[in-house]
Amino acid sequence: MHLDVHANEVVAVVGDNGAGKSTLVGVLTGALAPDRGEILRDGRPVTLGSPAAARAHGIAGVFEDRALCENLDVVENLFLGHEATRAGLLDEVTMERSAWELLGQLAARVPSVRVPVAALSGAQRQAVAIARSLLGAPRIVVLDEPTASLGLTQTAEFLALVERLRSRGHGVVLTSHSIVDVQAVADRIVVLRLGRTNGEFDGRRSSYEELLAAVTGAGVTR
Repeated sequence: MHLDVHANEVVAVVGDNGAGKSTLVGVLTGALAPDRGEILRDGRPVTLGSPAAARAHGIAGVFEDRALCENLDVVENLFLGHEATRAGLLDEVTMERSAWELLGQLAARVPSVRVPVAALSGAQRQAVAIARSLLGAPRIVVLDEPTASLGLTQTAEFLALVERLRSRGHGVVLTSHSIVDVQAVADRIVVLRLGRTNGEFDGRRSSYEELLAAVTGAGVTR
């Protein structure tokens, strides 16, 4: 498949189970090595041999399970493994201030950065996971099935976060089973079917029926 991602843009990748969405996410985030093809950054080939390498090239991933520690608070989750220190001690003040700044970039609403993640709603947990991905100022944020476990209200809150990422200049890759969800925010929608691209569509102009036909294989490949 061919996929372009630009700044200030949300590119949605939709497809049924087995279409290749998870594999694509793994390749983009350095968790999987591609069998063939190449990845270009600003027109130059790069190798994303590990998640650390992907982050070094400005790509951050937020996965379906969010990888949050529910017994830890928001600050502890955001800086787990990257704690700020001063004179050999944890710098709680700096981390707490930075936590509010990161969440503020997303206009995320959490009651406190000292509340355990287990006490947050699904949308709030997604906000924490996305805020954590912003450490290091990535150019591209990859969101893997982010609305899979969210209700309608929480999904609306999350999609607002995606729009804020775009407005702040990030390129966003959003994978999903839900055509309706991606139509709400995507500039472009790429349909995967059986590991291949089965169409690329304008996110604002394409109909649900047209996208569904491409997902199920009933549409004309374009």
